[in-house]
Order: sequence, then structure tokens, then C-alpha cells
Amino acid sequence: MNILMLSDVYFPRVNGVSTSIMTLKRELLSLGHQVTLVAPAYGQQEAAEADILRVSGRSVLFDPEDRLMKSVALREVTTQLAHRHFDLVHIHTPFIAHYTGIAFARARHIPCVETYHTFFEEYLYHYIPLLPKPLLRYMARYFSRQQCASLDGLILPSSAMDQTLHRYGVRTTGRVIPTGIELSDFDHCDARDFRRQHGIAENRPVLVYVGRVAFEKNIDFLLLMLSQLRHNVPDILLIIAGEGPAEKRLRRMTQALNLVDNVLFVGYLERSSELPACYCAGDLFVFASRTETQGLVLLEAMALGVPVVAIAAMGTCDILAGERGCRIAQNDPVAFADMVHGLLQDEPLRTRLGEEAKLHALAWSAPQMAKQMVAFYQQILGDAAQ
Repeated sequence: MNILMLSDVYFPRVNGVSTSIMTLKRELLSLGHQVTLVAPAYGQQEAAEADILRVSGRSVLFDPEDRLMKSVALREVTTQLAHRHFDLVHIHTPFIAHYTGIAFARARHIPCVETYHTFFEEYLYHYIPLLPKPLLRYMARYFSRQQCASLDGLILPSSAMDQTLHRYGVRTTGRVIPTGIELSDFDHCDARDFRRQHGIAENRPVLVYVGRVAFEKNIDFLLLMLSQLRHNVPDILLIIAGEGPAEKRLRRMTQALNLVDNVLFVGYLERSSELPACYCAGDLFVFASRTETQGLVLLEAMALGVPVVAIAAMGTCDILAGERGCRIAQNDPVAFADMVHGLLQDEPLRTRLGEEAKLHALAWSAPQMAKQMVAFYQQILGDAAQ
């Protein structure tokens, strides 16, 4: 198959959507399919890639890390693609890429599918604070119904997201296909070197969070939890790996809670070696987001044998089900801290959970998920041919 993908976000912008697209694209190519991706240019001298077409854009008002592709530039790129044959269009974001992808597919009478990566109902009010939260929720549900109705197929990263859209009234043909993890990217690490580089004592207890430093990630909950945990573990350290719009607020909160010596912000990390080393530097991986459509970072930590403590909400429920390699914490900072404290005191249990985590991550391998995606593409193509 020859697949055209469109997205309003991609590397060097680091987040779960970028990782999902990169992983799927790589696996589809390995299966012999062709993939062309249209994505924003970030003005960071992105390396030229023949199958990635960059579109100039402008900064987004409430999230300056992102880029809104310019309509004129996007039309020029899609015009260049007009002479090429594509079997199917796969959209990854609901903004200008969505409407461009729909128009491109309809003009060429080919199917169009989309992955619903982001739980916008619990997302928008962090970035549009001037409007009431109930109104933003209504808008998110309305636009989700409208956009999904225009598609031939819908990919959901988790069963929770599938159920949510069904409650919205979405009836588009869909399938739950999580983002796969490239296990070879997370089968080795050098935790000792990472600790040395950052001046962390070898025997210091460490918790790790990896992800966007964004309001919807609920990192302030982790700081409140850390404030409680410090009473029992005075030298505890929380590493926060990532960047985002909430960083300034979280740094202020760290100072207000007198946690400056207990929190280390390390920013974005190089994916092939620094990021795995950061995961492995932790005794536990902690996560409190309640808006994930999947929670890929949980699987990355697990693949490296790092036990996870997380709140089970939305997409993380699928990964945390059965508590294999993980423990589900309550949505309460004190209870969360108590659970972490118990695990830090029980090294044999952490070792067992780490081994369970590695086995659990195997079920989410990227090649397996890519094959499921190809099967769904074929189903949608078959439906279109009838």
C-alpha cells in the first residue's frame, strides 16, 4: 500500500503523537509499504527526509512549542502530491491536517482514517482558560462527533478512548490499536552514567517522570505526593524529563513546597541513549496524568524493567490492568506517597515487578501493532470497494 499521513505535529517536537507516528511509519516501511508524511517545519534545521514533506507554520498562541501549518504552504505541498497514487490517507491530528486530509482523500475517492490521539475534553481548558470548562467540554465533544463522522475509519489507542467516543455518539467504524513500542530502543541503558552526569548518588532513592511538562499531565500532583513522601524519605529525588508550558509554574511550586533539593528538571533527552538511561536511573517510574489516550511512557519504562506506580485513568487503564510490573495508586497524594514508600522499602518486590514489567511490555511490540494497523487499512479499503 501507499499511504499518505498528515499531522499538525512531528519531531523535533517531542510528544506521544510524534513518537506514535515515527514508530508506525517505521514499521509500515519494514513491512514493504510506502509512507509519505506531511508535517510542520519548526525552523530548527530539520534533517531532510525524502518521505517527509515539511510545511512552514506559525507559533500557536497558548502553546508556543507547536506550529500551525500555513494554509497556502500546505496547499502547495498537497498540489505537489496530486500526481502521485495513494491508496489511503491517515490523519493524526484534528486541526488543519484533518481538513486537508479529508479534502485530499475525497478529491481522489480514496478512504481516509484518523487516529484519535488526544483526549481533548480534559485538555482544552488548560490552554483556553478564558472560556468556561463546561463550554469547552461541549465544544470538544461536538467537534469530535463532527470530525469522526467525516472519516471512513477511526483508530483508538485504548479501549477507554473507544468507550468515550461511543458515549459522544460517534459511530464511525473503529478499532482499538495501541501505539506499539520498539523494544530494541528500550532494551539497554546506563543508569550509573546518568546518575554520575547529574550528580546523583548511586544509593539515592529516585523517582522518574518522563513526558511533556504540560498542565494536563498532572505533574503538580506528583509534587504534592513528593512533599508527603519526603517526610519518610528525606533524600528522595524526582527527575522530571521533558519540557513544556507548565515548567515555569512547576518550578515555582517546587520552591513554594521547599522541594528544590528533591526535584531535578533535565529537559528533553536524546532518545537512543539518554532517555533509556534516565528511565533506568529511577527506582520507580511515577505517573499521574488522567487524560492519556494510552500512556506510551509507561510501556517504555516497563520495557527497561522499571516498575511503574500510576493512577489508572483513561488510556493507562489498559496498560495497568492486572498490575503486572506496576501498582495502581489512588488519586490522592498521601495514598500515592504511602504506596511509593512501601515499594522503596521492598527491593525484592521491586525486582520482581521489574521482571514482570519486561514481560508485560512484550505484548505491545511495534511490529505486532503495525500488522493490526495494516489489517484495519485492508478492511477499510475493502469496505470502500463495495
